[in-house]
Amino acid sequence: MAALRIGWSFSFIELHTIPLVPQISLKFLEVIRMLNKVDAMKKAAGDKAAEFVQDGMVLGLGTGSTVYWTLKRLGEWVNEGLDIKGIPTSTQTEDWAKEFNIPLTNFSEVQSLDLAIDGADEIDPDFNLIKGGGGALLREKLVAMQAKKVMIIADESKMVSQLGKFPLPVEVVPFGWETTSQRIATLGVTPILRKKEGQTFVSDNGNYILDCPFGSISNPADLHKELKLLSGVVETGLFLGMTDTVIIGGEEDVKIGNK
Repeated sequence: MAALRIGWSFSFIELHTIPLVPQISLKFLEVIRMLNKVDAMKKAAGDKAAEFVQDGMVLGLGTGSTVYWTLKRLGEWVNEGLDIKGIPTSTQTEDWAKEFNIPLTNFSEVQSLDLAIDGADEIDPDFNLIKGGGGALLREKLVAMQAKKVMIIADESKMVSQLGKFPLPVEVVPFGWETTSQRIATLGVTPILRKKEGQTFVSDNGNYILDCPFGSISNPADLHKELKLLSGVVETGLFLGMTDTVIIGGEEDVKIGNK
């Protein structure tokens, strides 16, 4: 039986000797082809964002698969002499930055960031966002608040007409999370405790995340305020009025939008 060797760069996985069973393998190959398209769009957006970084900048380093490509490109330029520092928004990003030799700093050394580059799970026409799919929403928001400019990078699938199809992540303290979930449920949603590999997901801050499938969010500002008033809620994944620039990777080109 024939075999095919496929390299999938983004996931760092190489698939070996896949048998070409007529019906199954064609479907499988189509899935791989689609994933590679998304990966290419993410890389295009990530690479373009790196072009906005200037020598001497202090950066907010976001979290996620699109930001990975920005970090990789910046690491190449750092090795060629680019002078930058960054504050990572997650332990994953910290690990990537160290891997790519990007110097790191923290808020005890700097209080203001020149530019924060981050991803998003949804982006509406007003550049409001849902973030937190990677579980780093609290640190991402703290970093974005200290940045002079916030740049969001994503593939075109993240653009939506209205926020809410992606379940809204809400970070909560672990103690009494069940009662916090009940309070959130009074807003018309059934929160779902996030799990990872069968275990309760714990954020880098030691908190839990409740994913809230609202379906659609007609008034994000009001919802954010209501959630923040609930005891036990640490932060929401609604990032409102914080984004200055959006870079979207598409199948054909990269689009840049400014507020």
